[in-house]
Amino acid sequence: MLPSHPSIVAEALLLARRSHQLADARALASHVTTPADAYAIQALVSQGIQASDGFPGAWKSGGPSRTAEPTHAALPAVGVWASPAVAKAWPFTLRLIEVEIALRLGRAVTAADAASLTHEDAPALVDAMTVSIEIVDSRWREGVGAPALMKLADLQSHGALVHGSWVPFAQRDWATQSCSVQIGTGAPQAFCGTHSMGDPAWVLPAWLRHATRDGATVPAGTVVTTGTWCGMLAAAAGDLVTASFAGIGAASVQL
Repeated sequence: MLPSHPSIVAEALLLARRSHQLADARALASHVTTPADAYAIQALVSQGIQASDGFPGAWKSGGPSRTAEPTHAALPAVGVWASPAVAKAWPFTLRLIEVEIALRLGRAVTAADAASLTHEDAPALVDAMTVSIEIVDSRWREGVGAPALMKLADLQSHGALVHGSWVPFAQRDWATQSCSVQIGTGAPQAFCGTHSMGDPAWVLPAWLRHATRDGATVPAGTVVTTGTWCGMLAAAAGDLVTASFAGIGAASVQL
């Protein structure tokens, strides 16, 4: 087996972002054989997008179920916006919509804290929550059909994130939590209790262990968005996307 070269994939992803010309994921897939390779590429891409020595202020984390290993990506600050947001000039190739609950840490979390964190204790770390809209995008020609590790390398297919106003965090009966999404002139779509892990805070231990794996401390105020309630819904340029969660708030973005 040939050795992997994450920098080759990172360069292809950065070129795709600069040129708005999609890259061929399958042609480069031999360089991404493990999640560690994909996360190394994420780091290189993030550095290329926005050089910074600071800890990333926003992340995405999630998975299809509680039994599956969640995946994670730090989000470039340049693509994280407060609602109401206008994204008409943003160079998307896809416009797939995920509506989510984002959580904000109320205190710093060290690697030692994360190592011993349980699902029962994790919600106590959170001081606020908000509605968020992620616009899913891809730098791969194959789009969401690209191999899983290639999507992970591409910041887990992240395009941009819009968040609503922050409200105090409190545990809820997430199984009865309702939300609504409207895209353009389409009818509002309703969802209830549809978070894949049954609780947005379920991702916190895995995410924090990932974020502190090199000994870093995650600062208070760091935000993580926690997985879709609506799957991925298709949107188009010119659409106004609005998401609302009963008792929590709303967010919108003009595409």
